[in-house]
Amino acid sequence: MKTDPSAPFHVETGRQGGRQGRCYGGSMRAPVAAAVAAVAAAAGAGAAILVATVAGLGDSTTTVVEAAPAPAAPTTTSPRPVPAAGTFDPAALYAARADGVVTIYANLGADGSAQGSGFVVDRTGAIMTNAHVITNVAELEPGSTAPVRAASAVYVEFSDGERVPAKIVGWDLFSDVGVIRVEPGDHRLAPVPLGTSGGVVVGEPVAAIGSPFGKQTSLSVGVVSAIGRSIDSLTSGFTVANAIQTDAPINRGNSGGPLFDGDGRVIGINAQIQSTTGTAEGVGFAIPIDAARRSLDQLVRTGRVRYAYIGIRTQDVTPGIAAAFDLGAERGALVTRVEDGTPAADAGIRGGSRTEALNGEDITLGGDLIVGIAGKSVGGADDVSRIVTELRPGQTVEFTVIRGGARRTLDVTLADRPLENR
Repeated sequence: MKTDPSAPFHVETGRQGGRQGRCYGGSMRAPVAAAVAAVAAAAGAGAAILVATVAGLGDSTTTVVEAAPAPAAPTTTSPRPVPAAGTFDPAALYAARADGVVTIYANLGADGSAQGSGFVVDRTGAIMTNAHVITNVAELEPGSTAPVRAASAVYVEFSDGERVPAKIVGWDLFSDVGVIRVEPGDHRLAPVPLGTSGGVVVGEPVAAIGSPFGKQTSLSVGVVSAIGRSIDSLTSGFTVANAIQTDAPINRGNSGGPLFDGDGRVIGINAQIQSTTGTAEGVGFAIPIDAARRSLDQLVRTGRVRYAYIGIRTQDVTPGIAAAFDLGAERGALVTRVEDGTPAADAGIRGGSRTEALNGEDITLGGDLIVGIAGKSVGGADDVSRIVTELRPGQTVEFTVIRGGARRTLDVTLADRPLENR
């Protein structure tokens, strides 16, 4: 059930088979633009050019295909040496962690097949990957309300070439996280340690292990190029906050594989590249492990993942913009639109009413300028996404806004993010 790793593909996931115009099989189309070409790093069913949009904030539920089976007695590999703290030794890191990285093959029925990567996270056989590796979500049209379907069969191949069946525990479309499970008695397990993405800094060395183009357990290295990115989700209509940008080469088939720090701890799940050619050009993105760990915990415990939602669209405010339009604060998130019937609307948050141009950029004015949420400072639109994602549905939190030059506080009761497919 392996896909042909040499088959030509278009930008995004490069899955084989599918509809014309959504960049599946076939020869490479002319590049659109680096600003709008997002590439998911899975090989298999389907993909599409994803144009950057500003999403209303918050998240929703995720479908659980099958409850996790009761854990059996695990069989683990012998401990391997880990890299010394504070050093970066790619060879030692690879030797210590490669056995915990797997290749995933998914049968998507009429939607074709997919190949991605994953990593073992515990001794009960839980494996993390991307949602777009184990579902047909990449085949759905943007804005589709069609249900996301799980792969009809999933297989996991370990670094020694042995392949075993896996069951899908569930997925989180908003963070593009999927969880599957193998029987611990079916193969020796080597769980990899999960780190934290909160302390990642630009310039630190990283290593990606996965199966690009079906080449199992391949290593690539690089550095963290940027942190705190808000990127368009390939599996929902919302954004993913705090994504890690790296120049470590990530290609089709790397999706779902781990991004390790220099000490061999997972700090992200490799998910996307931005490219004009469909292959690595030095701009890759990983889902932050702090968010992925939250998804893992909720999927295993409750069968769904919940995110807070307020229902606004915002725009960055810089000192230049603030001075030009006398906004009352040098930094913040200007509310450009408030969706009807949302927590923001109920709380009285105001959206923009007119648009003016400044230095070639359209600025939507007339709305509230958000400068704080739940006691945390807001310096731009990405901060709104990040802070709200960290909150819980049902919470009532204070939004500090500037309206007409006056600072005021509004209480907003957060809702569940509505489910929508891309």
